[in-house]
Amino acid sequence: MRSVRIGVLITAAAVLLWLFGFGGMSDISQWANAQQRDAQNALAQGLRAVRAGETGAWATLMGLCAAYGFFHAAGPGHGKLVIGGYGAAARVTALRLSVLAIASSLAQALAAILLVAAGALILGWSRTQMTDTADKVLAPASFIAIALVGAWLVVRGARRAFSKAAHAVDADGHCETCGHAHGPSVDQAEAVTSWRDAAAIIASIAIRPCTGAVFLLILCFALGIPWAGIAGAFVMGLGTASVTVLVALAAVGTRKSALAGFSGAGAVRAMALIEIVAGGLIALVATALALPLL
Repeated sequence: MRSVRIGVLITAAAVLLWLFGFGGMSDISQWANAQQRDAQNALAQGLRAVRAGETGAWATLMGLCAAYGFFHAAGPGHGKLVIGGYGAAARVTALRLSVLAIASSLAQALAAILLVAAGALILGWSRTQMTDTADKVLAPASFIAIALVGAWLVVRGARRAFSKAAHAVDADGHCETCGHAHGPSVDQAEAVTSWRDAAAIIASIAIRPCTGAVFLLILCFALGIPWAGIAGAFVMGLGTASVTVLVALAAVGTRKSALAGFSGAGAVRAMALIEIVAGGLIALVATALALPLL
């Protein structure tokens, strides 16, 4: 158990050192931003082709939207942060986490559609007003919500660790001394709170609409082809999900490897430690991303 704790702490420290000490986040961001700029230029050309009714223009536009979503997700982003952290911290299956990643990306696309539709059709906002709302209001709100998700994971992990500290339990959560369950097992607790976890994660990601989707929708509404923008926004969401699903699978695989060989009380304590560390990382990174925007 001691070696697992040391390994988890060393890994967390190494990731933070690379991201914030050696410019890892900056390098990834610069590469992804360059790819996004190229995709945005191609999107503008694709929209003109759709408006002109050129053959194959819709298929080309959707392909560009998927590519943009992929490159957008490849850079530092809040979606990967919370999906990866939750996958490492909670006993969730790879399939369930992958579905959660897809749902979060599609919800983010829906948020962009609602923002632009309300701004253009109801409030009469300009392009600048809509992008400012997304970047200056919704972005920090999203990072704050994600930081709260991280803090919540820390609290939940600490409660789990201390609630089990006084009792040695078997794999089913029963006390090895008296044979009774002093609280719900890890599986039982996850079954009760999973829908709350999902709602909190989807909401924290969807609060901030994808910048590329907002850009696309504004152009489409201005050109009189709103359905192209709506379809493209959802395709962008799927492109983004292609990356977050990979992050989800990696997070679940890492967690299972870390817990291999543990059972009963040892597994509960190890899981609590991972949840605390992962939640702390989520809260720290999200707070660092939010502060410059406030």
